Amino acid sequence: MAMVGLQTTTPTGAMAPPPTAPAPTPPAIAADGEPAGAKGIQVTARALKRIRVAMAKEHISPAAGGLRVGITGGGCSGLSYSIRFDSQPRDRDRIYSFSQTHLDPAATGEPPLRIFVDPKSFIYLSGMILDYEETLMRQAFNFINPHSTKSCGCGSSFST
Repeated sequence: MAMVGLQTTTPTGAMAPPPTAPAPTPPAIAADGEPAGAKGIQVTARALKRIRVAMAKEHISPAAGGLRVGITGGGCSGLSYSIRFDSQPRDRDRIYSFSQTHLDPAATGEPPLRIFVDPKSFIYLSGMILDYEETLMRQAFNFINPHSTKSCGCGSSFST
């Protein structure tokens, strides 16, 4: 039986491949009325498009409801992201509105897409960017969270 060795060094004169850089963060859109660089929730155009499509599929009007983003205890890293539609905001929620003109300049009369965040979750989500990824292997929302120090492989849980 022949043995095959694994080469662990670069041969003399050969160049090592350049290190791979992390994927760049997509440009995010701040909520209506939020100053640029505010520590609120930002959303990419890809995520806004997906939210709009999903709301239409679920027959939820942007004027009546919105997307609730939050944190729950559990998951392999300690905290898990939760995302679901809600018919209305709660009393102490932070409400982020995103004009649909970011997606279609002609949608000036359309109600904004709204994201609801409860006060406890906001502690962990302030400064976060919500993105949407669609590849051959995965279709999912990505939470780009500056408070996350460790994340699980699937990206649905994290720790601070």
